[in-house]
Amino acid sequence: MKTIILSLSALLLSMAVSAQLKVEVKCPVINVDVLNGNVNHIIIPTSNVAQIKSNLPCYSGFEEDIKAKCGSTVFYKDQDIYFFVSRNYIEIGPHFKGNLSVPLMGASRNSLFRVLGDPEIKQPAWDAFKTSYGILILYYNKENKVDKIQLSTQSASTIKLCDESN
Repeated sequence: MKTIILSLSALLLSMAVSAQLKVEVKCPVINVDVLNGNVNHIIIPTSNVAQIKSNLPCYSGFEEDIKAKCGSTVFYKDQDIYFFVSRNYIEIGPHFKGNLSVPLMGASRNSLFRVLGDPEIKQPAWDAFKTSYGILILYYNKENKVDKIQLSTQSASTIKLCDESN
């Protein structure tokens, strides 16, 4: 009887100890350099899934090329940043919690010229700026303020963005 009680006690104690040892993956601060086209000075739009996941291990999800309509993608939904690996671009949403090298999110469309120059393409809802690494696309809300940013190694004529129809 003592052996059974001792064994059960040991089992319960080991379960309690293992429950306390769960390590939560903490995401480092995400710094996006929009002028040089990189994240944390390591990840670029052409980085592969393994490079992204190893440098930012706190991803909320990912899809592999075979089953994903947008190709391989790594998501950081709580940070509002997405890496479209197969399409060589990074997308930053309006709720991005990291740092931008140039404070573009929420910036007025009329204030961007002195930092970015003239856009290569100007549309009612977005502008595309040629950069040293490819292209920077800024999307605007109804107040004409930036609410989405895309960085790509592609050019304006070759970029293929992911949307509902792709």
